[in-house]
Amino acid sequence: MTGKTRRWLSGVAGGVALVLAAGVSTPVATAAEQADHAATKAVLDQYLAQAGPGAAVHAGNAADAWTLTTGTARINENRPLTQDDHFRIGSQTKTFTAAVVLQLVDAKLVELDAPIGRYLPGVVTGAYDGNVITVRQLLQHTSGIVRDIRDAAANPDGTYPLAELVRSAMDEPALFPPGTKQEYSNVGYLVLGMLIERITGQSAGDAITDRIIKPLGLAETSFPAPKVRALADPYLPGYLGTRVGPFFFWVDATTATELSFWSTAGAMASTLDDLAEFYRALLGGRVFSAAALAEMRRTFPPSDAYGLALSKLPLSCGGVAWGHNGSLPTGHYSITLVTDDGRFASVVTNTNRFDSKPSAIDVANSALCEGKS
Repeated sequence: MTGKTRRWLSGVAGGVALVLAAGVSTPVATAAEQADHAATKAVLDQYLAQAGPGAAVHAGNAADAWTLTTGTARINENRPLTQDDHFRIGSQTKTFTAAVVLQLVDAKLVELDAPIGRYLPGVVTGAYDGNVITVRQLLQHTSGIVRDIRDAAANPDGTYPLAELVRSAMDEPALFPPGTKQEYSNVGYLVLGMLIERITGQSAGDAITDRIIKPLGLAETSFPAPKVRALADPYLPGYLGTRVGPFFFWVDATTATELSFWSTAGAMASTLDDLAEFYRALLGGRVFSAAALAEMRRTFPPSDAYGLALSKLPLSCGGVAWGHNGSLPTGHYSITLVTDDGRFASVVTNTNRFDSKPSAIDVANSALCEGKS
């Protein structure tokens, strides 16, 4: 992050490997560094007991940035996570997808409350009515479309076209009438990927790259091409598994997933540093118009917690933060949150488990509240 003081605290293609490992020691920061952010370090250490082999938080404000790590990036090694490690960001991809759609809204090429069938005739069919479901409903998970793909047919090379992913879901029963409830739908964001491709004439990945990644200078962020599973160096290995007493049973899943299956719903890779910069740019008005940002932050009642690929989190110290989380079967879980006054916290662990207490949200909340003036 240009202009910020940075203070450090502290794949194999093909198959998967099952590893039995005893607990590794936590890399230790200097006493002075730990004391600077002792409260957040304590929450991070507690989070590790429910998370992956390692965890990290990268946080700060407009003037300063700092990184805390615990555990290890790679099992059987003492290698701290860093703010520059590449990992799969899962559903944080949705915020990038939504950003492109909102740019198209700004350009008057798409209307938020227009039916998706206007732009993709004959695509949202079967159990759904593309002449009723709107672009906004796809963005806010109120379309009633099923959550996940179940039976899509892969290409001979093992990749998945967006059109086939969406087609395969159209015979799944609708969850509810459009606009009446809010339930998460990965399929809805694959439809939005098709929308981006139809309007821009580019692949969704190229559109996200040309419209968001490159203009914001997110050099460590990428949308994978089909069949590309490896992460750029340095990377954070991802693990699936569980803990039994002092032992961890981990499966290295870093390259086990064909990412075109997740596409605009969850395929991208980034770093803690780049993710913090992306959300700060988003909330700072550097991605699209103020009107588009207001629409993105318009949450759906009664929870008042989720807008257009942007979640709202009340902070324990007052105020709210905005951002998104993401997990993927590659063994990564992350969340990034940013406040209107420029504070940010991006958290990652190298497994996809997120139902923990304390949670990654608790870690981010602590870091954001530490930074409150």
